[in-house]
Amino acid sequence: MEKLAIAARGIALELDLSIGHIADLIIEAEGRRLRPLHRAPWIDEAATAVADWSPGTKGLSGDFLCAPFSASDVEPAPLHGWPANSPWDVIENAAIPGGWRARLRLRRTVMGATLEKVLILRDGHPFLYQEHAFIGGEGELSAAHHPMTAMRAGGRIAFSPKRLAMTPDASLEPDPTRGRYALAYPGRTEDLSRFPRADGGSYDLTAYPADGREEDFVILVEAPHDGPGWTAVAREAEKDLFLVLKNPAELPVTMLWLSNGGRDYAPWNGRHSGVLGVEDGRTAVGHAASLGDNELKRMGVPTAFRLSPGGAVRFRHVLGALPLPAAAAPADILAADGRITARLADGTSVSGAFDDKFLA
Repeated sequence: MEKLAIAARGIALELDLSIGHIADLIIEAEGRRLRPLHRAPWIDEAATAVADWSPGTKGLSGDFLCAPFSASDVEPAPLHGWPANSPWDVIENAAIPGGWRARLRLRRTVMGATLEKVLILRDGHPFLYQEHAFIGGEGELSAAHHPMTAMRAGGRIAFSPKRLAMTPDASLEPDPTRGRYALAYPGRTEDLSRFPRADGGSYDLTAYPADGREEDFVILVEAPHDGPGWTAVAREAEKDLFLVLKNPAELPVTMLWLSNGGRDYAPWNGRHSGVLGVEDGRTAVGHAASLGDNELKRMGVPTAFRLSPGGAVRFRHVLGALPLPAAAAPADILAADGRITARLADGTSVSGAFDDKFLA
């Protein structure tokens, strides 16, 4: 695997240049090394050479850009598109005042557009700042980030205000000989602590179960509010707070992938458990679905970017982590004056340096 490694004071990352996945993110904080991103357990196995697995599945790790999100059924490409499955070239890689900046370019085009990725690390900031730009091209394109974290003993989750949560018409694993799911499909609720289950009960989306054996997918629609959109995941065993932030005007939905041992076939083999994807995007499920009539559009939520030969589409995203002194549920996030503060349900708070202008 050819990697790009960059670092600033207190933070470092590695990116797999063959598929554009962040292979590792390491944050130094309060004498600890936080590693909030997930790496699939099969990456180093010889079996990853099986021909019918996409490159992105073989190297599944960290965070990557999906363009389109899910099925590439307009322009032929593997699941989640070429940005998550093909090589990137390093165009710039240099120190900047107070940190480090790298710029990369996808070797392939997407809908005729050149895709560039900018990664920024700042001294003393426990966050990766990202920008993606589709330059030129034509037509409409869905896109989403795909950060993943993993929890050995479950955790608690909080969100910026959401209008509702909804599932698609069909589950990820409808065949009981291959896997399982817990939620109702389709289903919806405005109360994230009470999502309808397939068995008639309710499921709390703010609590990740340590003992689940299901595979589920939920779409959260942002509600109007000031400030960034955010997801905060307090990992019980790891005693840290994984933070994912966006500009809701750019990426109006957050999709949760609850991959908790619910797939029995290779390469998953029931061992991909405790994994939570926090996938901020402008998309429906699949490229064609994003361009056509869909429920999100009918709600006034955009599900694709419009490309133009002489223009550029840019959007930004942030992810990182803060240490927690003890397991505590997150309650709210405040980003202002060069800091981010996470208020916890027990009345305490944790904070860190943060570029609060980056997502404005």
